[in-house]
Amino acid sequence: MTLVYIVDDDDAVRDSLSILLESAGLSIESFPGAEAVLARCADKAPDCLVTDVRMPGMDGMALFAALGKAGIDVPVIIMTGHGEVPLAVAAMKAGVADFVEKPFTDEAILEAIAAAVKKHQDRLRLRPASAELQGRLDSLTAREREVFDLLVAGDANKIIAHALDISIRTVEIHRARVMEKMKAKNLPELVRMALELGALKLS
Repeated sequence: MTLVYIVDDDDAVRDSLSILLESAGLSIESFPGAEAVLARCADKAPDCLVTDVRMPGMDGMALFAALGKAGIDVPVIIMTGHGEVPLAVAAMKAGVADFVEKPFTDEAILEAIAAAVKKHQDRLRLRPASAELQGRLDSLTAREREVFDLLVAGDANKIIAHALDISIRTVEIHRARVMEKMKAKNLPELVRMALELGALKLS
């Protein structure tokens, strides 16, 4: 069951939002302030955190920053009042999952939570594969990496041999090792790996 933490110093907001989310089948914990939820997140991180932007003491943006500093990877949705859209936009640029402007409809907050959770889970699923792929690339020797770069650029063995001032036979040996270390069955698959690494800015 999806676990959502609600943070708002307004008791009425917390109560109404808790009832709504629970009726939608979500598991809820609510907190009157950022400090309390920060301590709770360190013990058990939720699937999503919904927080008001304006609160006494630590506000919503400070809470978001504190979570990041503590290495707690949680999608955060900021609730803002009227006229705080510029602040919310700045929050999203900083990495907040979404913002909803009060007063919001039931559908708006439920959709925001569902989208934030899905996007976060998709990113987590991608991370291990991407890290493993980067590990394969890092296992290449300096010469193998040179061959890799030229291979995925579309250069033939003869061109690579000339560019690196080595024999074609040596290129073939390095090429075989690159394919083995990268676990690529063929050149198109190796190119796809290179594209993924480039798209993720890991190469």
